[in-house]
Amino acid sequence: MGALTATLVPARRRRRRREVTGLVGRRVAVMVPVLVAISAGVFVLADVSPFDALVGYLGDRYQFATPEQKAAITEALNLDQGWWAAWTSWLSDLGHGNLGHSRGFAMPVAEVVEQRLPWTLLLSAAGLILAVICGLLGGLLTALHPGSHLDRLVQRLAVVVQAVPPFVVALGAVTVGALMLGWFPAGGATPVGGTPTMSSVLRHLALPALVLGISQTPWLLLTVRAEITSALASDAVRAAVARGVPWRRVVTGHVLPPSLAPLATLVGIRLPELIVGAVLVEEVFAWPGLAAALVTSARTLDLPLLAFLTVVSTALVLLASLLADIAYLYLDPRVRADG
Repeated sequence: MGALTATLVPARRRRRRREVTGLVGRRVAVMVPVLVAISAGVFVLADVSPFDALVGYLGDRYQFATPEQKAAITEALNLDQGWWAAWTSWLSDLGHGNLGHSRGFAMPVAEVVEQRLPWTLLLSAAGLILAVICGLLGGLLTALHPGSHLDRLVQRLAVVVQAVPPFVVALGAVTVGALMLGWFPAGGATPVGGTPTMSSVLRHLALPALVLGISQTPWLLLTVRAEITSALASDAVRAAVARGVPWRRVVTGHVLPPSLAPLATLVGIRLPELIVGAVLVEEVFAWPGLAAALVTSARTLDLPLLAFLTVVSTALVLLASLLADIAYLYLDPRVRADG
């Protein structure tokens, strides 16, 4: 029996690796044309947009500029290009490692991303980790005590929070946590005019991360609760209980593992909402991440920056979905990678 098991386990691992490799290949084959099409869509939509890129670039100065000045600036910035010429030029620059120049920030796109990406990653990671921890613990506690006061209270709160937009939660957090109680700063990532330290960054991070985590918790919590409830009613759990297996081992060995696989998939599915929520939260808290750059680039039709951020955001969503599916394959051996 031991020899048979020793033979089957490596074979299963090799088969699983082949499935994962095939899944990655299929997803990449789809991902590349999708990203190309989305980048083209950004330029097409900008071309048919009623917004004037020159107005966005000049702002209040537009009304004081002469027609000759407007024409000269339009020609200098290539604002009169059609979408095809602008898109192919952007793709050519991208192929040579040049992300372009941001008109709105008056600096290369690479510098804008370099300055702001770490802040966005910090906030998104903190919010996601908080949401996963709260969803897992809340779902486990409510599923193990069905019908209790805690179960009813948590489920009702999850439904209410899910119905409230993230920016409303953010405004409420600012009102209570910053203005009324004064526990945390109302905005920014570092003290104004001060040197950023770890403690100061964590104080500024607390409210936006809490808001982002709370806004993502309900779906995770309710999914975990449903999966654990289903696992508790399974034959494997009943057999383990009948054999006298300690309850803690039953939960950790027979209940949690099959419940984590759907959680991993749900995290990947909900990533677009996490990105949208991060944009709204960053705007409310004046967090110096990519959200403000994305909003500014969309408002001013700063196409090099807007196209790059849109493509990167889409790529992150697709990549997270792929990683979630890979995690699902490894967490649940019953699943096959068929597509």
